[in-house]
Amino acid sequence: MRKVIGSVFQSLDGVMQAPGGPREDWTGGFELGGWMFPLADEATGAWIGELFGGAYDLLLGRKTYEIFAAYWPYVDDGNPIAKGFNAATKYVLTRGDDPLPWENSHRLADIAAVAALKQGDGPDLIIQGSSTLYPTLLEAGLLDQLTTLTYPVVLGPGKRVFGAGTPPRTLKLVRHQVSPGGTIIAHYEPAGEVETGSFAAIEPNAREEARQQRMKRKD
Repeated sequence: MRKVIGSVFQSLDGVMQAPGGPREDWTGGFELGGWMFPLADEATGAWIGELFGGAYDLLLGRKTYEIFAAYWPYVDDGNPIAKGFNAATKYVLTRGDDPLPWENSHRLADIAAVAALKQGDGPDLIIQGSSTLYPTLLEAGLLDQLTTLTYPVVLGPGKRVFGAGTPPRTLKLVRHQVSPGGTIIAHYEPAGEVETGSFAAIEPNAREEARQQRMKRKD
């Protein structure tokens, strides 16, 4: 059985939109494309090399597929990322029927198709970009690993890995490092449902009960 492995470049406030260049994705009026370039260092480059150093297939959302398909086939194969991406099998989770012109590209109609693919033989499935995939994969229990590279920058509005529709889940930190430039490279695995509790050592008094009633009225 394959693993589904996510890798996310994000800001301190969780924005992952258009890290690679100004014209990559200006959806929603995003004006800070290319924010990752000045913050790259040897440690983050080494992790990217580790991630894409072996055999893999790509699992992509439709918009990320379109970004990649308009770029990587035109990059010289002397670039190791281009060589790997162009050779890899690309699986695109999309409800649309637009053509998939990039070589070795295949359509997945729904999350059940991702589950079936995961159960089959083949290399691990790596997600790059594709923010819309994560809520669905978490909900279906299909995400095996997630690495976040959190850069020391705050971007404000933009696409986030855990956006609308994300189910509550606990993750376990299994490995981490901090790059010389201050990027936190953290590797997580899913760890089940969210558990809750309370640090309160006394029963609610009249003032606390009144506060809670005010919160209810403001809902």
